[in-house]
Amino acid sequence: MIKSISINQIATFDNDGTTIDNLKRVNFIYGANGCGKTTISNYLHDTEEAKFEHCSLDWENDAIKTLVYNKEFRKRNFGNGKLGGVFTLGEATADEIQVIEDKGILLKELKIERVKKNETLEGRLEKKEEVINTFKEFCWNYIYKKYETTFKDAFVGSSKKETFKNKILLENKNNTSDIKPLDYLKEKSKTVFGERPENVTLLNSIQFSRIIEIEKTSIWQKIIIGKADVNIAKLIQKLNINDWVNQGQSYIQEDETCPFCQKNTITEGFKKQLDSFFDGEFIEDIKTIKSLKEEYLLLTSNLANELNQLETSQKNEKNNKLELEKFSAYLKTLISQITANKELLNNKAKEPSRSVELINLEEQFGLISSLIENANTEITKNNLIVSNYNTERETLIKQVWKYCCNEFTTQITKFNSDNTGIETGITALKLQIQEKKNAYNILDTEIKNLSKNVTSIQPTIDEINRLLINYGFINFKIVPATEDGFYQIQREDGTIAEKTLSEGEVTFITFLYYLQLTKGGRNEESVNEERILVIDDPISSLDSNVLFIVSTLVKEIVKKIKTDEGNIKQLILLTHNVYFHKEVSYEGLNRKGQKPSFWILRKNNNQSIIHSYGEQNPIQSSYELLWREIKEWEHNSGITIQNTMRRILENFYSILGNKRDDFLINKFESREEKDICRSLLSWTNEGSHTLPDDLYIEAPDDTIVKYIEVFKNIFYHTENKGHYLMMMGIEDEE
Repeated sequence: MIKSISINQIATFDNDGTTIDNLKRVNFIYGANGCGKTTISNYLHDTEEAKFEHCSLDWENDAIKTLVYNKEFRKRNFGNGKLGGVFTLGEATADEIQVIEDKGILLKELKIERVKKNETLEGRLEKKEEVINTFKEFCWNYIYKKYETTFKDAFVGSSKKETFKNKILLENKNNTSDIKPLDYLKEKSKTVFGERPENVTLLNSIQFSRIIEIEKTSIWQKIIIGKADVNIAKLIQKLNINDWVNQGQSYIQEDETCPFCQKNTITEGFKKQLDSFFDGEFIEDIKTIKSLKEEYLLLTSNLANELNQLETSQKNEKNNKLELEKFSAYLKTLISQITANKELLNNKAKEPSRSVELINLEEQFGLISSLIENANTEITKNNLIVSNYNTERETLIKQVWKYCCNEFTTQITKFNSDNTGIETGITALKLQIQEKKNAYNILDTEIKNLSKNVTSIQPTIDEINRLLINYGFINFKIVPATEDGFYQIQREDGTIAEKTLSEGEVTFITFLYYLQLTKGGRNEESVNEERILVIDDPISSLDSNVLFIVSTLVKEIVKKIKTDEGNIKQLILLTHNVYFHKEVSYEGLNRKGQKPSFWILRKNNNQSIIHSYGEQNPIQSSYELLWREIKEWEHNSGITIQNTMRRILENFYSILGNKRDDFLINKFESREEKDICRSLLSWTNEGSHTLPDDLYIEAPDDTIVKYIEVFKNIFYHTENKGHYLMMMGIEDEE
């Protein structure tokens, strides 16, 4: 069944289009000639025609055959005076017909069951969509949003709700990574995610063992003095000038002049005593002190320079791994200690007899060395990541997804369980629907084969002729044509009435033919097909008694459609004739089944628009319709307003009330009001009774408004105010 019809960008239907929706089994569309009814029926006849490319249909279930009756139908089927054959069940026995009807009932039941299964399937699919959307929103709001900032790089490529939901389900199913703590993942992300890491050069470890070894040499504590058994030894020791004499010895020249008093006191004997006092052991000790001092100062100076350079370079290194704050503090302390030891060594060199205790730098070296080792450990990790960056990154991404899936495993498991249950039901329903389709197709083929054997075009001939005789058309009848499978019209005298039929006769015969076509088919296989009927003005050129006949025939169709009897599933009837509309839509005692729907199609400013009245029939009587034209004149073009006013006044006053124009004019008191009333009556007659000119000028809106006011006053002055208010649907103004 058709649910809605959209007509767009064709004829008088503009770009915004017109939609006829909420169609029921039986639908009545009233509209004046030229408002677009034929456009609708032509579209329903051939929806694939190129000019209807912007139009569309919405079907409730499967699309079924649409059989359209309109002017084009008459041209197609009676253009050459002949009618194509219609096959119906004619040569069948009662038992054969019963078999076909019984199978037809089974076929209908199969379709109903399939439709119900489809409705259930749609419900399951909607439920599935609801479950999926709920889970999708959960994943987005409670997983993605929670870790969007922390694990942004891991979520690349999944930054939309649908893709993120799919990724969660995929990772939950396939991810076999170890579950790592959140803190580990956050810390790892700092290195792996974001800017790609670069190789960092390892820091040189410091070598300080020789420095410590020199510090621990015992010579620094040794009191170095001259030989005690020399004559001058007692004096030197008594005066405690051992270091002074040792230093002064280097100033003695080759002659006997004393470098201090400048007297000839430095004899060869004195020199020999000095040499004996400062013997070989003393000299070796002095050499050792000097040598160790120089080596110590060189090693500590080089190491201090190396550490200072390291500090400077690490401050400028963007990937610095050294704890610079601690390093700087330790280095400052070390340099201070080296300076102190340097002073002590200088003192020892000057005064060998003094015992000095050097500051042990081993602890400070250990602290600095430990910082360098820690930095190198981090650098090694960094470089390992760099050398295996893609693997490290991929591993971390998998660990992040694994963590997310594990954290929300309860919700994911529930979704999978619910979704699997729904999917199982959907699969079972699809299988059942397919089984129903297969059974339907088998039974449908069987019915077509049975029908093929017992169908004929003769019953159609007999039925049309019976209707013609019953309805008084006795001067012609339908007979088989010389061309097999066709009918032709034959007069009583046996002549073929191809071109002598009136338009009304052709209309009536083709409509009877159409009715037979609705019951049968153009071939044996299509006799029992389901179909939708579209009937567009079937009473054109017919007199009143035939109009009644056609409406009676259509009402029989309506009755069967409403009770779902037969293979006609829907009727869309379009007409411009008020009387036919009233007759065909009148229910009387036949109120069973679904109520019909009603529409009025209008054309305003060359634009077709349709208004739905639901189950309320808008066409009550021709007189009420005239008043409706007055009430709704602004929605129409205003062209017919004069004729409408005249007909109302004539019906109410002249025909029903036997009152003439003078009576109405005299009801106005002043001369001016009488002139205005006379003007109205002249205006209405001018617009309805005079011969039409080639030039037509549409009445302006202000003129129409003025005369509508006079029209109203006629009823007020003739004491028919109540009738006016009732027909206009206005509550009493007083």
